[in-house]
Amino acid sequence: MENVLRPVLVVGGSLVITVMVGWATDLLLCKADRRHHETPLWGLLRRARVPYQLVLCSALLRGSYDQVKLLEEHRVGIGRALTLVLIGSAAWLVIRIAAAIVETSYSRYASSRAQRDPARVRRVRTQVELIMRVVSAVVIVVAASTMLLTFPAMRAAGASLLASAGIIAAIAGVAAQSTLSNMFAGLQIAFGDMVRIGDTVVVDGEWGTVEEITLTFLTVRTWDERRITMPVSYFTSKPFENWSRGTPQMTGIVYWHVDHSAPVEQMREKLRDILRQCPAWDGRAYGLVVTDTTPNTMQVRALVTAKDADDIWTVRVTVREEMIRWLCEKHPYALPRVNTADAVPPPGRPDGRRPSRDGAARLSFDKSGTGYG
Repeated sequence: MENVLRPVLVVGGSLVITVMVGWATDLLLCKADRRHHETPLWGLLRRARVPYQLVLCSALLRGSYDQVKLLEEHRVGIGRALTLVLIGSAAWLVIRIAAAIVETSYSRYASSRAQRDPARVRRVRTQVELIMRVVSAVVIVVAASTMLLTFPAMRAAGASLLASAGIIAAIAGVAAQSTLSNMFAGLQIAFGDMVRIGDTVVVDGEWGTVEEITLTFLTVRTWDERRITMPVSYFTSKPFENWSRGTPQMTGIVYWHVDHSAPVEQMREKLRDILRQCPAWDGRAYGLVVTDTTPNTMQVRALVTAKDADDIWTVRVTVREEMIRWLCEKHPYALPRVNTADAVPPPGRPDGRRPSRDGAARLSFDKSGTGYG
């Protein structure tokens, strides 16, 4: 009878204690979260209740298993399995607690700096995410090493592994050269402030927003919602455009090709009216000048400003569309056209006729397009 009751009491007692302690801990965290609503720490710590209960249960079972005379022939295997579960759940718990602390620190910093310095907030966010990835990798490696050392064969091979560690490290360094370079490039990006999550960048002719940065790769979300994934070493070895570097304010350019008779001064006034009705324009500056001419047209350039890359795109397309619509309705003569005006006759030919390439006479045309002569 004792051989039956003892395992039931030990296993059942461990489970009951685990559930009760987990419930009491979660209740205390809920009360602390309601009392200190200004910090998300206590709410984030509740995410660790599953690994916390797993650590508690496996520790109780591992500590009391020697008192249970159950499955004696598998005693060593069961004990080692409980030890492995304890190590794994402890690593899981450490990662969850570290994530809660880091995320709470970032939330406090972001709430105090979001309005004054959004670029620095994005920089800290990038650093925090990479730090958490490094911490998670270190904890996982330590936990896996500890699990391996629970096996006697691994402990016996420890001396030989340490002796050959230099050779293995050299071989691994040569074999994983690109991976290691990407990892160091990721750390350089995180702490060198080259590019941050949320930055607007142009890489390989593609315009997009940095969505994710890891130790080995970086993801850019383009304007048409595609994702471009590239190694982080690209950003440390090749030039790229970062439109969010410094201040996010930008200046945009809009070009038109119009006839030489286009009313440039009225176009300046119309540009001012268009910008005043465009919410995306930040009001800093605007301008319209003639930048080039061709035999048939002249090139007109408008400069507009906006607070960031998204707004500058909106301002540019709005100005382009509204100006073309206004020219079509009010000044259609200003649009590019084929010149059919009469040619100036050469000296000695007052009739306006001029010889063609084949020697025959060619008619000139007046402005209405009808031939004469």
